[in-house]
Amino acid sequence: MPTIEILTRIMLAIVIGGFIGYEREMKNRPAGFITHTLVCVGAAIVSLIQLNMVQDTVEIINNNPLLASALKADIGRIVAQVITGVGFLGAGTIIIDKGSVKGLTTATTLWVVACLGLAIGLGYYEISVISAIVIIFIIVVLKKFEVLVNNRKNLRSVEISYYAKDEDFIENTVSFFKKNRIQVRNIKIIPSDKKEIKRCKFKIYSSFYGSKRKIIEDLAINDSVITVTHK
Repeated sequence: MPTIEILTRIMLAIVIGGFIGYEREMKNRPAGFITHTLVCVGAAIVSLIQLNMVQDTVEIINNNPLLASALKADIGRIVAQVITGVGFLGAGTIIIDKGSVKGLTTATTLWVVACLGLAIGLGYYEISVISAIVIIFIIVVLKKFEVLVNNRKNLRSVEISYYAKDEDFIENTVSFFKKNRIQVRNIKIIPSDKKEIKRCKFKIYSSFYGSKRKIIEDLAINDSVITVTHK
């Protein structure tokens, strides 16, 4: 393979991997510009090595036909190992914190960047460029749409006043949220002027659009609850 062709593929891998990595870097994610660029370039290098191995094998067989049955070149074997390896790398960016999972998007972009690098290294320029444009559109434009939708779903906080004699109130309320597949992000105890009354604020996230009213109604059914307010 000509040197200029090798340089072209590696430079394209740097550009595409860099664009996607830059977006992750701006979001202050664990894997940013350098990581995504290196993954893309590394995958492209693996593809180039695989192609050269195939070419060398074909050349040896042409020069020595008797070796045809002994030599084999599997173009997909090394490439498949890249996908598996990047899967382990992406797992390192996933963090489970207080019942919520973070880093899935970054892990996915690492995997996608590796796929792009493989395509670039194999010389599929059209597939690589079109796919890169689509991926950047998804993580930039559609991500904003996702945030907008989540903000509409998100019941930011629920403040509850309840009778202090119910010592298990907070634990039971958390169980209620979990039962209804509502994530509790934070619990804050608010000082109260009356000893017989306690107040607490739950920061929660509901994945059910339009369920805010039902959540409040279900909480208010509890005999220990005095008031329920939300923001």
